[in-house]
Amino acid sequence: MKKILILGVAPVQAEAIEKLNDMGYETFAIAMKKDGPGADAAQHFAEINIIDEAAVSEYIRENDINAVYSVGSDLAMPVANKLSEELGLPHFVSYETAYACNHKDDMRNRTKGISGAVPFEITDEINHQTAIEYPVFVKPTDGQGQRGISLVESEEELPAAIAKAVEHSREGAAIIERYIEGYEISVNGYVVDGQLQFTLVSMRETWPQYPGLIHKHVIDPEIDYPMASIESAIQAHLETLHIDNGPIYAQVKVMHDEAFIIEITPRFDGCHMHKLIQYYNEDDLLEKTFKHLLEDEQPIFTNEEKVNPFVLEFMCETPNQKIDYTQFISPKGTVESYRYYNQGDTIRPVNGVYDKVGFFIYPLKKEEN
Repeated sequence: MKKILILGVAPVQAEAIEKLNDMGYETFAIAMKKDGPGADAAQHFAEINIIDEAAVSEYIRENDINAVYSVGSDLAMPVANKLSEELGLPHFVSYETAYACNHKDDMRNRTKGISGAVPFEITDEINHQTAIEYPVFVKPTDGQGQRGISLVESEEELPAAIAKAVEHSREGAAIIERYIEGYEISVNGYVVDGQLQFTLVSMRETWPQYPGLIHKHVIDPEIDYPMASIESAIQAHLETLHIDNGPIYAQVKVMHDEAFIIEITPRFDGCHMHKLIQYYNEDDLLEKTFKHLLEDEQPIFTNEEKVNPFVLEFMCETPNQKIDYTQFISPKGTVESYRYYNQGDTIRPVNGVYDKVGFFIYPLKKEEN
């Protein structure tokens, strides 16, 4: 029986661990603390900081681990791929690629000028004056999960936004990006030998009072997306970043039918989209991914002749207070729901503004669009 180590124990990692359990693998998980459902879902758990490469490497050797992987975490992917390279374990992309996708400055520098690239500047100076026309987004160069992000409308607001981004950056730097008007989408895809073999677009609905923070993902096959531009932009990024195999997730803005890549990463998203996709067209992307990674079995995808429009809606609340789930009402027809906490637990700050505390999945009703 192969032994698989998952880095992290949050709900998204717990889903991967549970899938591996169902597939008959022996599961291991590590995290700095036993503070997520993945710790109990795994057959073996140890308290190890996932970015402590020496400690993780020792754990892999001591337990004869056959593969190390993660989902939903840019922080984990560089470690997983670096150690996989060093220890001769299976992996989809190189450490260099995983690192670039976890560092917005590196990714933007590598993809500058290609199809779908967004104009940007990088600074660690609080009083930096941008040449990019307002409004702009200001982000940590190496952040994820919407931490430290601000939408800036004017020059007067910029210093505070840069300071906020720098504070949330391990590298102490901010990236300033052109704000792309238009609608926002997510693209979940799968790459085999450098080519997109699966592409699914979902509409991102964000909270109006918190720009960029996700409220809903909507999969509706009746929406007419500019697929040629979307796939061209993603393929250009795949080739430039050398993402040759495995799952990919991209956050994309569409302006005048032209796609712009906001983020792209060689992993599953952190929004449970694989669940929504399975309800939509029955494709089990987690299972296909693990068969590809662990058994070298190339995935085969549906032709989407039979699809069911679905919505994934997040429950969100202000962090650093006790969660009260009685305030949330399940949408009609809910087929699955999940709570990140027990009733009355204190909400941990992730983005620090309006954090996810759970989700509902339910069929799309046209009056909602």
